[in-house]
Amino acid sequence: MTASHDTRESAPLTGKTVLVTGGARRLGAVIARTLHAAGARVVLHYRSSGEAAHALAAQLNATRAESVALAPADLLDPEALRQLADTAVSAFGRLDILVNNASTFYPTPMGQIDERAWNDLVGTNLKAPLFLAQAASAALRESGGLIVNLADIHGMRPLRHHPVYSVAKAGLIMLTKSLARELGPQVRVNAVAPGPVLWPEGGVDEPLRRRIIERTALKRGGSPDDIARAVRFFACDAPFVTGQVLAVDGGRSIAW
Repeated sequence: MTASHDTRESAPLTGKTVLVTGGARRLGAVIARTLHAAGARVVLHYRSSGEAAHALAAQLNATRAESVALAPADLLDPEALRQLADTAVSAFGRLDILVNNASTFYPTPMGQIDERAWNDLVGTNLKAPLFLAQAASAALRESGGLIVNLADIHGMRPLRHHPVYSVAKAGLIMLTKSLARELGPQVRVNAVAPGPVLWPEGGVDEPLRRRIIERTALKRGGSPDDIARAVRFFACDAPFVTGQVLAVDGGRSIAW
């Protein structure tokens, strides 16, 4: 086996640049680590998690020098989205993969929905992915790149007390399919729809957690690694796949 062949097998994203929004913590950090381990150079976007972003960048750069750059931005600011795309390209000279991971999530029960929550939830989960994809489209077309959107099974089956979030993720699923048509043939666009793999930061009480897991076909929860591996699949092993939404939910969406 030649050295170049071995590199393609173990690090198939060598020479490619990935931008991960919300990449400093939780699911975004796991995705960033996974794609970095596959050889990619990573641009970590963050908004308020500066300390975590710098710590992760230092860890990954210690593994492979000058392979991670930081890009702070407020995704609710349209101008910041244009600058974020430019920053990602200028960091390593190209952009091959955009992972729209950043998200806000909280309940909006009927009777308590206000415009602030609408603007925030739709802004982070739908508007930002659209305008960031638009801003990055020229670079992605040039590289024959990929967009992976982090959707949610609740974009297909609504979550009680979360109508605004569910609507935003439903929009992101349609955006995925629309962008696949708009940006093809140069750019592939797919989505991963997680199920019970990472609980909200505020926590979920144990009885509810058990009920949710019991409603999966596999009768167990998943992990962020399951999602990161799905993103890696789209990046490394799915050159003929576009416009698709992969539910990584242990069968939650079929055992509702």
